[in-house]
Amino acid sequence: MEIQNKATSLWRNFFNVKMVQMRTFHMTWFAFFSCFFAWFGIAPLMTVVRDELQLTKDQIGWAIIGSVSITIFARLFIGWLCDRIGPRKAYTWLLILGAFPVMGIGLSWNFESFLLFRVLIGGIGAAFVITQYHTTVMFAPNVVGQANATSAGWGNLGGGVTQFVMPLLFSVFVVGFGFSEAVGWRLAMVVVGTIILLIGIAYYFLTQDAPDGNFDELRAAGKMQQKKEVTGNFKRALRDPRVWILFVIYGCCFGIELTVNNVAALYFFDYFDLSLVAAGFVAASFGLMNLFARTLGGIFGDNFGALWGLRGRSVWLFICLLFEGIALMIFSQMHVLFLALPSLIVFSLFTQMAEGATYSVVPFVNKKALGAVAGVVGAGGNAGAVLAGFLFKNMIDWSEAFLILGIVVSCASFLAFFVRFSAEQETEQRAAFAAANIDTLRKKAIEANKALEEGIKALGGKPGATPAE
Repeated sequence: MEIQNKATSLWRNFFNVKMVQMRTFHMTWFAFFSCFFAWFGIAPLMTVVRDELQLTKDQIGWAIIGSVSITIFARLFIGWLCDRIGPRKAYTWLLILGAFPVMGIGLSWNFESFLLFRVLIGGIGAAFVITQYHTTVMFAPNVVGQANATSAGWGNLGGGVTQFVMPLLFSVFVVGFGFSEAVGWRLAMVVVGTIILLIGIAYYFLTQDAPDGNFDELRAAGKMQQKKEVTGNFKRALRDPRVWILFVIYGCCFGIELTVNNVAALYFFDYFDLSLVAAGFVAASFGLMNLFARTLGGIFGDNFGALWGLRGRSVWLFICLLFEGIALMIFSQMHVLFLALPSLIVFSLFTQMAEGATYSVVPFVNKKALGAVAGVVGAGGNAGAVLAGFLFKNMIDWSEAFLILGIVVSCASFLAFFVRFSAEQETEQRAAFAAANIDTLRKKAIEANKALEEGIKALGGKPGATPAE
């Protein structure tokens, strides 16, 4: 059965945390922000780690690949888990368990131990699937694209913030407290892991699975599918070719973002001769675009959907991907900072809009297996990052690697035209979209009438009276 009482507006009630939909929205993006921060917290400190553990460029490449590889399987599993136990419990356990390898990486003493913890940390990247799942069940079709995009975009922002916060936190321990560099980067990761643990506990108490309650309660009341049906729907979703097309597409946008988050600081440090902190700030500009770029992708996805239905969402996805690929190719050819930085920002803009556009399509592919679809597509992002990571294993110059990726993304953009929907799905979604808009207009009318009555009261009139009276 369809989940009821989804919010039909995002921005109008943005700060109304008494609404479970809005409280959940803010908790999802903040939890994902913390996970993304921790996931890539070690990346801006790699110059220090590289020197201490004497890592080769090839070993750094394996660390980059390892950090995103396990997330492929974690995202596939977490999508299925959300359908079974609900996003609230899934997020809580992911955050609590994920906090330990984040803190534990401070125990690394050689390449093998560092790689092990780096791989385990990648598990918290599955937080993205829960974030998209939770906002999808909380928001109606007319705003689900922008709700998904904003929660994910602000979460991804952690990948930009960590690029300059972690070097500063490292400096506090080394300069402020006098610890050695070897101890400083380890303590910085312990701080991040502790924060992740506390957020996991808060998530359990401040959210619920759906607008009308938790999944256990809804199943007991017969208001949603039972657990035994989840596996069957998961298998049906895996047989849908559209799911795998979106898997590839997401690998060409989010996979590229993950790769850039991993290599950007080192790229600007080695190729542009910047300091550790300066390279971190420049690399942060890529991730900081998530503040609004992914939201734009979702908003335009909803607008294209309003004008041209589900097909319109796919066309918008193609546009974003094509321009992402072109911008990436241009960035790869920039060899002076004052040209590289603006091209990086434009590339980042279209990359993150493509991510938002992708998840403005995902909620409509298979409603009965939302977790499966979100998980598979999300895993595609990490699969793309793993494949892209091999280009940075000291085989070719890194600028050439970026050029190759730009060509691949541009070609893959045309796959968006194969994400098609049946006439029945188009009709159903147009009706749901219209119903959500009508609900929004009704609420606005109620608020306007209330304001009018209060104005009449203030003028000494009677509630319900016309201005003439």
